[in-house]
Amino acid sequence: MSCLTPFLSLSLSLSSSGVNTLSGSFPKSHSSQYSEFGATHTPLSVDQSPDSGLVSTPLPSRRFRFVSWNGLEQCDVTGDQLTCPRVREGPSEEELFLREGGDICLERGRRSRRSEEEGQRWEDRLQENWENCLELNLSYQDLGDPFQQENFLRILRRLIRVEKLQLVDNSLANLSSVLLPRCRVLNLHRNHLACLRQLPKLPAVEHLCLSENAVGSLGGLGALSNGPLRSLNLTRNPVTFTRDYRTRVFLCLPKLKILDGIPKLPEDSPPTRLQFPEGTRMCNIL
Repeated sequence: MSCLTPFLSLSLSLSSSGVNTLSGSFPKSHSSQYSEFGATHTPLSVDQSPDSGLVSTPLPSRRFRFVSWNGLEQCDVTGDQLTCPRVREGPSEEELFLREGGDICLERGRRSRRSEEEGQRWEDRLQENWENCLELNLSYQDLGDPFQQENFLRILRRLIRVEKLQLVDNSLANLSSVLLPRCRVLNLHRNHLACLRQLPKLPAVEHLCLSENAVGSLGGLGALSNGPLRSLNLTRNPVTFTRDYRTRVFLCLPKLKILDGIPKLPEDSPPTRLQFPEGTRMCNIL
């Protein structure tokens, strides 16, 4: 099961000598072939593979690979207390894993994963507590697995109170289904957004960074004109090569103060030819 895991160290981690710090027992195999307690080399215990190879015995902590922090016993950490959580990749659709100790089978296929997500326990949702996050960093997630992307969007849709959100380098291509009603600072640096219409709904955004995306036009920029947007960064996007780029942006966003890190200049004021295109004819009616 794909899950969200903070950068927390578990009490079941192995020491440098290969000793399980919880039980004091030695695992059957270890990456090192040499013992720290003497010069005598003892052959490691391995499992014979029916194909041809020697397969090392799984570590005791193997069953915790896909366990979220709220799945651990006696863990009362909530989602709004996490600074940089990570959306981890879940088991492949063709594999079936058995969690040791709990006899819980992870069913294969995306359909089973989705049913698990829909049937998520209410206690888990309360502990995740994404609705009360005020500041969150979800950058560098490496969203390669489809279920990982679905879980990522699920989390974003629950951030109804977040004010500062970092989504750097996540290969995001479309966030139009997401609403961030209280977000004031949003960083989408280095993603795959090709159009401003693919942005989430941002009624309260003040600072928006879209540098190093693939935005090719100013279509959809008007959706931000009714908000309090003061700073916009579109550097290293194809749209910056548009004729009268800065003038057009400031014309569409009258409240904007800073564009691409440069404050509004006198020459950024819209000239007459932009306010009234050449094809427009005016006459006075007496």
